[in-house]
Amino acid sequence: MEILWFYIAVILAISDEIHSKLFWNIFADFYILLSGILHRLVHSNIRLWMVHECMEAVFHFIVLSVLFFSLEIGILGALIHLVIDFYHELAGLKLKWLQHRALHFTIESLFFILFFSALQ
Repeated sequence: MEILWFYIAVILAISDEIHSKLFWNIFADFYILLSGILHRLVHSNIRLWMVHECMEAVFHFIVLSVLFFSLEIGILGALIHLVIDFYHELAGLKLKWLQHRALHFTIESLFFILFFSALQ
């Protein structure tokens, strides 16, 4: 197990920040147009949000898979990040930036610590 769990959680945090900066600052106009098109397809704000979260999970999957040369880590990292995002939105948690980062980092770290310890 070593500290691979730590590296995965750090890369997920960096990936989440890159995703935010990339799509909300650099490609904001494209993202707004894409959301308009998707909203017409799904006919619902909640579905649109779910599509957005799934697209974000795909982004994390690609980043983790490439950096760790592992589809398994990519899939698991993207899924746990997606589950945490769904949970804290559906639970109505109003988190500041640091609280949001800490929540993700803690749960993702624990998830991968448990996952890698189960493999040994």
